[in-house]
Amino acid sequence: GCELTASTKSYTFQVDEQDDFEHVLSLSVVCLTDGAKDECNVVEVVGRNHENQEIAVPVANLKLSCQPLLSLDNFKLQPPVTFRLAAGSGPVHLAGWHQIVHREDASFEENDDLSEEEEEEEEEEELAPIMPAKK
Repeated sequence: GCELTASTKSYTFQVDEQDDFEHVLSLSVVCLTDGAKDECNVVEVVGRNHENQEIAVPVANLKLSCQPLLSLDNFKLQPPVTFRLAAGSGPVHLAGWHQIVHREDASFEENDDLSEEEEEEEEEEELAPIMPAKK
């Protein structure tokens, strides 16, 4: 997690791109913490789009009196990513988790050794037979 305040308005999460791992950052909660004023606190995520241009997207607008906490249900981001307090003085706490998967283990492709017929037979074997209803 990290905390954004009036003095620390941004935090960048980076990983070593030279390693052999796939990195995913999942943001789960953004909340105001002790000492927050009753003002709008806007948190933005700054990243890069498919054309490698920097884009900023607001993900939370928190106010102590009406919405002090926002659950983001593990909003997945690809590092590097920067969290920025675009408005307000915070403090705003961000919490999430960092998933690391070895690139060789990240393959979700079907087994290429099986033909389509064998795959269909394998799927049929896994299904339980449908039994008639008892009267």
